[in-house]
Amino acid sequence: MFDPYLERWSLVADGAPLSTHSSDLLPVLWQGMPAILKVAREKEERFGAFLMEWWNGDGAARVYGREGDALLLERATGERSLLAMAMNGEDDEASRIMCRTAARLHEPRREPLPELVTLEDWFRELEPAARTHGDTLADCAATAAYLLSEPREITVLHGDIHHGNILDFRRRGWLAIDPKRLRGERGFDYANIFANEDLPTITEPQRLRRQLAVVSEAAAIEPRRLLQWIAAYSGLSAAWFLGDGNEAAGELALTVARIALNELQAS
Repeated sequence: MFDPYLERWSLVADGAPLSTHSSDLLPVLWQGMPAILKVAREKEERFGAFLMEWWNGDGAARVYGREGDALLLERATGERSLLAMAMNGEDDEASRIMCRTAARLHEPRREPLPELVTLEDWFRELEPAARTHGDTLADCAATAAYLLSEPREITVLHGDIHHGNILDFRRRGWLAIDPKRLRGERGFDYANIFANEDLPTITEPQRLRRQLAVVSEAAAIEPRRLLQWIAAYSGLSAAWFLGDGNEAAGELALTVARIALNELQAS
């Protein structure tokens, strides 16, 4: 799958290939510079490439080339990891870095926007899941319906801001990869800072409370509004996991949602 693009863009393989649930990736050299060749296997990955181009390297990795399912991107070569920071005493700073990166991505540009998905469409599976499972999911669906009925500060959204999608690009700083090309209230983009399943502490109420203060200040969002987005986002994640038969991941997302909902009741 990589060979046609290696030839077309005069690339040299520079590492072992990798696979995710939606893409195949190969570290390469392009004009002597580290790059990553990404071949999408899902529609959303292909659309995300358009948004990466639109950002033009401002807050996100640079795009060196795009053709069909293939995307040639600037490669992160820094040694720092936001997940490692969050797990080793620097959770606050990791959250602030994600907030600063998201703010850069939210800034308006002069160029025409690519096709984007509204948050209303993105949340379409939550209500049916709430009817099936009830309880916490029903509360999450009600919260999401309220947020979507009265949106604030609508902008371009990355759609999947978390510790693994903001990478260390050395002199270029922390930059985003793998957007979902959404449009809606900017508060949505900060919710996954609280719900990244790769971070073991997300089910600790004290972690959510501390990061709520950190993120609401860094992103200039009302704490209550942010809690609502955490509940809505976690409910949607749970709906997707449960729909895929992943009960463990669904329960993890529901736990985060319950913590947020409890904090809302107490506030």
